[in-house]
Amino acid sequence: MAVDELLRSSRLSWFGTEGADSDVVISSRVRLARNLVSLPFPGRANLAQLAQIQETLDPVLAGLGAELGQPFDRIALDELTALQREVLIEKRLISEKFAEVQPHRLAYISANTRISILVNEDDHLRIQSMSPGLSLTQAFEMASRVDDYIEAHLDLAFDETMGYLTAYPTNLGTGLRASVILHLPGLVYTRNIENIVNTSPQLGLAVHPLEGIGEGAHFYKISNQLTLGYSEAEMIENLQTAAGEIAAHERRARKALSYFGKDGIEDGIWRAFGILSYARSLTEQELFALVSRVRYGIDRGIIKEVTPDCYAEIIVAARDGYLKYAAENENLSTGEISAIRASRVRAILQKYRTQG
Repeated sequence: MAVDELLRSSRLSWFGTEGADSDVVISSRVRLARNLVSLPFPGRANLAQLAQIQETLDPVLAGLGAELGQPFDRIALDELTALQREVLIEKRLISEKFAEVQPHRLAYISANTRISILVNEDDHLRIQSMSPGLSLTQAFEMASRVDDYIEAHLDLAFDETMGYLTAYPTNLGTGLRASVILHLPGLVYTRNIENIVNTSPQLGLAVHPLEGIGEGAHFYKISNQLTLGYSEAEMIENLQTAAGEIAAHERRARKALSYFGKDGIEDGIWRAFGILSYARSLTEQELFALVSRVRYGIDRGIIKEVTPDCYAEIIVAARDGYLKYAAENENLSTGEISAIRASRVRAILQKYRTQG
């Protein structure tokens, strides 16, 4: 996939309505931090050392496509415009920190966008694997395949006592960070979300609103906080179990709302659907709040006029950066972006209209 095609794509294969528990769990992600031996972490490396890290990793990562059976785009960050980097951030393929201009930063992104490998962020390598629904095991297995391939070709920094050596002590051990994105309007509406947030640290987990999406979207990210002293399997199982339990709480909350406060909730859902269907101007923050209500209505069988797939495309294709890039105009005014966004949302809803 060419870089332009990657940026213009309006769908992400790991973000949608597929996978286990997809009515609540949007996607699963596993990240592995890895470093080469005898070279400083990127934050302490000079330009010559950063270049050496890149030159060491490049030929190995170039063979990854053949190993996994799909092509990878090699993207040099300093060759991208600020707008192109913004779109990659919106698609969660790179981090905001990685997007900062610095020489010798590379991203290798798979054709299906489920794997992204960042070179010279905090660590020499950040391997990220994403999959739809509650599928942490699947994401971990794919990240491990990439890790095994790299480790077969290069010596990675590893200590028999501490495990994999990483730039941040909190990642020592497995170097693994796993997370799940959940849509939790039921727990928000019933005011039970704080109970989930407050009890999660006791399980070595953190639950936070998903950054970069805006208030009212009801997206939450649950992630592991400990990497030292636990095996990868233990961490994955712990998070998988916790996410499954939160999904069960969310479904109970949704069921309760169908009996108590039903009229008010349904009115809000239909108002949101009406605004998205007919509005001529939408801010990004308005969009997230409205589309969250519509997704809730679709999942509860209240809205049957569109299929659930519309949700995944709206979340990707109605962001500020994406709209500017698609319009080939990064100088669009706020009003112009809001008008284009509303038009795009109307078109997507029409595209996913059900028959009959």
